[in-house]
Amino acid sequence: MTASLLAVFKRDLALAFRQRAELLQPMMFFVLVISLFPLGVGPGPEILQKIGPGVIWVAAILSSLLGMERLFRDDFQDGTLEQIMLSGASMPLVCVVKVAVHWLASIVPLILLSPLLGLFLNLTLEMYWALLATLLVGTPLLSLVGAVAVGLTVGLQKGGVLLALLLLPVFVPLLIFATAAVEAASLQISYSAHLGLIGAMLLFALALAPMAIAYALKVSQS
Repeated sequence: MTASLLAVFKRDLALAFRQRAELLQPMMFFVLVISLFPLGVGPGPEILQKIGPGVIWVAAILSSLLGMERLFRDDFQDGTLEQIMLSGASMPLVCVVKVAVHWLASIVPLILLSPLLGLFLNLTLEMYWALLATLLVGTPLLSLVGAVAVGLTVGLQKGGVLLALLLLPVFVPLLIFATAAVEAASLQISYSAHLGLIGAMLLFALALAPMAIAYALKVSQS
């Protein structure tokens, strides 16, 4: 079982970096959205500092949606997904591996870019560390919850629009807690409670999402 999961991990990671154009799209979108906000609202440091955390998180959510549609798309179209199901491998574990590859390939680069983009928005050091903590804990939640919706829509034509409509309302609580944590850091207040709530949502998703993803993929195959 471990060998098969490792093989899935290596294969998906190699395929992700082979499709460089699709890999770069979320990064380019993330940079463009955040770079355009100072031009739209003005260069005032106080305004940028106030809206900065929300801008970065909204851009991260929208950027993750760009790359999420291909999470199971290619495997569904070429029959690989069906072969994995027939092989007897644990589908929840396979789904966890695929979600981990998506997070590493599509979202970790966004987290690495956030320090530079934080400079555009005049974030203080305390705000940046809080933003980084929320991104590290919250973005895996984006991938896990998003994968459930991807599994349900993988067999549909133009499922990307439906995917966005399904997921954007679900991500609102995460956006609220994440931006509140950074705002608390800007006021020199502890944001551990906000981070704890995001962590609790992540643990809840880790417990239930793999089984939900596996079931959604089974429904899409039938």
